[in-house]
Amino acid sequence: MTTSQTPIDSGFGFASTADDVIAGIDLSGKSAIVTGGYSGIGAETTRVLAKAGATVIVPARDLDKACKALNGIAHVEFASLDLLEPNSVDAFADVFEKSGRPLHLLVNNAGVMATPLMHDGKGYELQLSANHIGHFRLAVRLWPALCRADGARVVALSSGAHRWAAFDFDDPHFRQHEYDRWIAYAQAKTATALFAVELDRRGKGDGIRSFSVHPGRIETGLQRHISLADLQALGFRNEQGEIPAEQRHMYKSTAQGAATTVWCATSPTLKDQGGVYCENCDIAAAVEAGHKEMNGVLPWARDAQAAQQLWVLSETWIT
Repeated sequence: MTTSQTPIDSGFGFASTADDVIAGIDLSGKSAIVTGGYSGIGAETTRVLAKAGATVIVPARDLDKACKALNGIAHVEFASLDLLEPNSVDAFADVFEKSGRPLHLLVNNAGVMATPLMHDGKGYELQLSANHIGHFRLAVRLWPALCRADGARVVALSSGAHRWAAFDFDDPHFRQHEYDRWIAYAQAKTATALFAVELDRRGKGDGIRSFSVHPGRIETGLQRHISLADLQALGFRNEQGEIPAEQRHMYKSTAQGAATTVWCATSPTLKDQGGVYCENCDIAAAVEAGHKEMNGVLPWARDAQAAQQLWVLSETWIT
């Protein structure tokens, strides 16, 4: 069974910015956590949520870097967190839980892309660990705070790259197969979409709804592990090292890249929705496995049975 993916004609689109989609929305009294909230589209997400009145907690491995990046923005707090370190995730969640605050918005924005083969301290493949497992652990540990919000939303950053690979339940950490960094990235982003499907199923009875997001093509620090030669081989750069002219219309600004995240986190039109994959500030269309265009969500990223299976497997990874 797959999730229902029906666009709702939100009134926004590809060119909409985070400021556009949050206009008129007051988040005063709301608490939000934005992982990776001090760089790229994460920083824009933090800025816009805080501008609307939310108190935004930005966890970071490098607190000095985070403070400098967001200097002067009101309603922002900082805390130490390394998603690759289970003890760090638990410590962060424990501090938030002891505060007694409700958590209205959890934005799982942090991530890595196309890294060389590496593993975390528990032996899990790094891209899957950073993009999915660490965030899974964080959401589970913060569940009581999400329940206290009496209407929380969790937004997980996926990617159009999910179309390159379904989740490999047999060998997710590349212990048997040759490592392919792009397949590993795609698998991790499929996992992120499935995480949102199952979290929504489990959480909606407690008022917790979840969404996964394809932000679009944006030039950020996420691409730091990708060389110019790699980009040229993929056709994303020409001989001069520039984005080919025929592709420029496919790229978004940082403000546009954060828009779908902010829309999913705050839009009143999504009050009774959840468990869906979104792009361009709308629920994405369901497409078939052979779909060639870089839009829509493929069956393996919206498969409810696979989502449940991944959740159960992820629970073993965080014990």
